[in-house]
Amino acid sequence: MVVPTMADQYQLNANEEKKIVKDSHTKEIDLINRDPKQINEDVVKVDFEDVIAEPDGTHSLDGVWKLSYTTFTVSKYWCYRVLSAIFGIPVALLWGFLFACISFCHIWAVVPCIKSCLIESQCVSRIYSLCIQTFCDPFFEALGKIFSSVRVVLRKEV
Repeated sequence: MVVPTMADQYQLNANEEKKIVKDSHTKEIDLINRDPKQINEDVVKVDFEDVIAEPDGTHSLDGVWKLSYTTFTVSKYWCYRVLSAIFGIPVALLWGFLFACISFCHIWAVVPCIKSCLIESQCVSRIYSLCIQTFCDPFFEALGKIFSSVRVVLRKEV
């Protein structure tokens, strides 16, 4: 049995860290399932039957219905493709900037501000607690001792 030396373990850990960093930046995307978390499952999944429907007793010609279906499906397909080809990359760039700005604000402003408020409130909380223990606790203990001998009797008279 070969026992790895400390240098071998360090090299192994360094390689794993490099692999993790490399994988996070070069993540391979799935070209088949493009909504793995199903965030758009019931929002934009619109088919012909979801938009156009003819009730019984009101039917167009079969040829018109088939051609309408084909026109709707093909125009939706190609319109989406053309729009995504023209605007997809610029909009992705804008969303990337927006989420980068949100992350920056959250990391560098919001969390430190909340942490600062928590630290300050802990200080105020300790002072408040000290004042309550110093002044109010003895007062209420004295009141408790004064009224501890009071007995209440409830009688029902008919």
